[in-house]
Amino acid sequence: MTSVFRFLLAVALLVVATGARAQLTIEITGAGANRIPITIAPFEGASAMQTVVTGVVRADLERSGFFRPAEGLRPMGEAAAVDYAEWKGRGADALVVGTISPASGERYEVRFRLYDVTRQASLGGMAYVMTAAQARLTGHRIADFIYEKLLGEPGVFSTRIAYVVKNAGRYELQIADADGANPQTALASREPIISPVWSPDGSRLAYVSFEAKKPVVYVHNLATGQRHVAANFKGSNSAPAWTPDGRRLGVVLSKDGGSQIFLVNADGSGVQRLAQSGAIDTEPRFSPDGQWIYFTSDRGGSPQIYRIPAGGGNAERVSFEGSYNVTPRPSPDGKTLAYVSRNGGRFQLTTLDLASRQVQVLTDSAKDESPSFAPNGRMILYASEVGGRGVLAAISTDGRVKQRLSVSGGDVREPTWGPLPKN
Repeated sequence: MTSVFRFLLAVALLVVATGARAQLTIEITGAGANRIPITIAPFEGASAMQTVVTGVVRADLERSGFFRPAEGLRPMGEAAAVDYAEWKGRGADALVVGTISPASGERYEVRFRLYDVTRQASLGGMAYVMTAAQARLTGHRIADFIYEKLLGEPGVFSTRIAYVVKNAGRYELQIADADGANPQTALASREPIISPVWSPDGSRLAYVSFEAKKPVVYVHNLATGQRHVAANFKGSNSAPAWTPDGRRLGVVLSKDGGSQIFLVNADGSGVQRLAQSGAIDTEPRFSPDGQWIYFTSDRGGSPQIYRIPAGGGNAERVSFEGSYNVTPRPSPDGKTLAYVSRNGGRFQLTTLDLASRQVQVLTDSAKDESPSFAPNGRMILYASEVGGRGVLAAISTDGRVKQRLSVSGGDVREPTWGPLPKN
């Protein structure tokens, strides 16, 4: 039985959030089977900055479920000599030390180093220049470095998530850090906003807005705030999905009758129908290699998951267990499919190993929807419902680590996890 820890992470440092932009809070339950004991010593230098930076590092590592972080007893600079026997005696397998010093203007230089206490070796370090407003981001980047060095795969702490908050009849498409901090509103409307999805480079969001009193697909540039219509044909325009190269979108259109999957350029040109079916085909997603499109269809009499070649062609069924399986989402490595299945009247997050065909129901909730993989494939973000109110949740792909993200007084839905940042 894995150890269990619960804590409420109040991620309000350097953030002012009011009204519908209220801060997401994270409640975490569960942990990996073998958590790595790691000590993050207080960094030498600017005390206010080190409190923020090292606090974020510790919170990120604990939130992952793979680490058991502790705070060091005394400040240690990046160049400090390390007494490995001392830290081993304190139960640490890894140690992080660092220095924060004033740089030019109102900037700070952050230097840190990671040590493997067991092997008595340095695993490297980095230096960052930041402003006070970038202290949390710097902490996320340090946590990503530690995660990758100790686990051998990219960390996702410096990624972003997008989601929709409904509050008092107002809808907001919000973007936040992966831990729920620093929420920013990309779009506000009195009409529903649904199906946001990140472009592969993280610079744009595609989504569906009902502000024109019908569903229309938009592409939103996050740096400029500018957006344009990608699909506004007769009838419904819905369910956008980016191709892996970010040049085109799969969309579901009813312009020819029914709901069918089409391909359009990101600017809305070059419309191409991909499938011919008398059924409802919807919720497309491209495989990471761009070879397949997974989608939901009732062509067999009940909603199930199918796939077709990305250039169009014959569909083949993918899901076979149960009578209701929807919203397919391939993992970043293309080996696993996350989706929502109905089991005894409950809609639960489920995964399918595409090679072994093994199915695993990950949750015990009743109204799960909108799964989205973390870019390293370790966690799945999704929406659920608690007490009649929408909340976001995340769970590790092995089911051990569970998180719940909520906004006080808000109904939170439609989550999507952004890609790894471009360095």
